[in-house]
Amino acid sequence: MIQGPPIRVLVVDDSLVVRRVLSDILNSTPETELVGAVSSGETALVKIPMLKPDVITLDIEMPGMNGLQTLAQIRKLYPKLPVIMFSTLTEHGAAATLEALALGATDYATKPTSGEGLASARQQVQRELIAKITGLRAPVIALPPAALRATPSIRPIQRRIDIVAIGTSTGGPNALGEVIPALPADLAVPVVVVQHMPALFTRMLAKHLDARANMPVQEGSAGIKLQAGEVWIAPGDYHMTVVRDKEGVQLAVNQDPPEHSCRPSVDPLFRSVARTYGPHALAVVMTGMGSDGALGAKAIRQAGGEVLIQDQASSVVWGMPGAVAAAGVVDQILPLSGIAAEITRRVASRRALAARAPSSTRP
Repeated sequence: MIQGPPIRVLVVDDSLVVRRVLSDILNSTPETELVGAVSSGETALVKIPMLKPDVITLDIEMPGMNGLQTLAQIRKLYPKLPVIMFSTLTEHGAAATLEALALGATDYATKPTSGEGLASARQQVQRELIAKITGLRAPVIALPPAALRATPSIRPIQRRIDIVAIGTSTGGPNALGEVIPALPADLAVPVVVVQHMPALFTRMLAKHLDARANMPVQEGSAGIKLQAGEVWIAPGDYHMTVVRDKEGVQLAVNQDPPEHSCRPSVDPLFRSVARTYGPHALAVVMTGMGSDGALGAKAIRQAGGEVLIQDQASSVVWGMPGAVAAAGVVDQILPLSGIAAEITRRVASRRALAARAPSSTRP
């Protein structure tokens, strides 16, 4: 069911074939309306005030003003206009896409490869790009006033936190770029993260965050033993989970079916955290479309853990955090700027109180 008028889309790509394919798909999708398809960044900047698009799809590799330069100008002139980068799945494309996200791009989608047939390419565009365009018009989540307030934890405060698990999607690279570097080097727990991204992108994201963070950030792989003061990003196209054996807690990866059309998905990680850590887990759900993470957050709360979510005002899309709020399993709702400090505070205070508590009262 269409909510409101069609989303007006301006396509910016130097490839005539890409412009034709996107134009055809956008014109045949009831939720979208093509308002223009141009071949250069310079032309796009001229057309934006005339066409007044709701969303722009932007190629990265273009002659003259490239996608990054065009994006920088768009952000100066139209800070709130959603821009979705449409790039190739190559190492160069992944690096450029992460740079675009850092410059303020709203999201990205990967272009079909030249070896794919037209039907397959259309399916990929419909599945990735069009879904992200329409997903920006997030459904209104009607919540009772109590669900929008920070609710006090019902767990005894002496229960220490032994792991932080973070889930995010649309807008997540920028959100992680603010939260992860703000965590202290001596954080006394490991941090595990799911960001919806393809394999090459997750590796580049880990490198990007590692260069800025106070503690090492790496892409996860099977058999890694979790240590305090380390951050692990779920690898693209694999679900990442945690498992406990006699030697401690290790990462595991699998290629089970996607959940919420995503692999990696937040829910498998959160479920495994609930099973492995019980009441000693802190989950954080940040900006992203859809509802991935809501069921996993519920599992963590049912096991006695704690759940934080990003607020609507600072989220690019409040789908994932909003779904957790709607499920009624939130301990606190925070702006993006306050999440790292609250993670640090909860980890430090819970562990300190647990250490001082009489042994007979510890869980």
